[in-house]
Amino acid sequence: MTLDAEITAAGHPGGGAVSGRRAASVVVVALAAVLAFTGCAGGGTGGGMGHDGHGTSGADASTEANAADVMFAQMMIPHHEQALEMSAIVLAKHGVDPEVDELAEQIAAAQGPEIDQLEAWLDEWGAPRMPGDHDMGMDGMLTDAELDELEAADGASGSDLFLEQMIEHHEGAIDMAEAHQESGEHEGALELSAAIIETQAGEIERMRELLAE
Repeated sequence: MTLDAEITAAGHPGGGAVSGRRAASVVVVALAAVLAFTGCAGGGTGGGMGHDGHGTSGADASTEANAADVMFAQMMIPHHEQALEMSAIVLAKHGVDPEVDELAEQIAAAQGPEIDQLEAWLDEWGAPRMPGDHDMGMDGMLTDAELDELEAADGASGSDLFLEQMIEHHEGAIDMAEAHQESGEHEGALELSAAIIETQAGEIERMRELLAE
């Protein structure tokens, strides 16, 4: 595949066109991924981790990784890290809805190990973490001002604000995971992106129910 084709495939989101700041970010990261692969063997051990923390079979997994796989890992790591930051903020508050606390703990428990797996894959593939501040162009990422707003909120208002912000954050993660499903190649990474779609869609449904109560 040519360099242009790799960038097009890796940067194509699930179900729609990329525009504006997000498009620039995606192209930059896709280009970095392709350059990182120049002269590198594709893939590592091939084993993966599902969203519930259970390992996938290395014998059945592809050891090949392409630019879309690298971009998925590079973008999902800072996206997950912000979800952990949001969860830590709400868990430190007093007076938060116990069900919101439980959800924040669930999100942190799932996404922490996923970050470890994504970082391990980047190491195996000889690819770096996302350079610079390109993560701020990704769907669902909160601004510093929005994080400050969440931190300043009291327990009651912080519960609702966390749910509203995390719904948007999850929707951004699902968009990235769906894009990876279209263009990725590494079996373990594809299993993880599919699990992210399923799990975070379920969490969005639960968060909307909590907001409606």
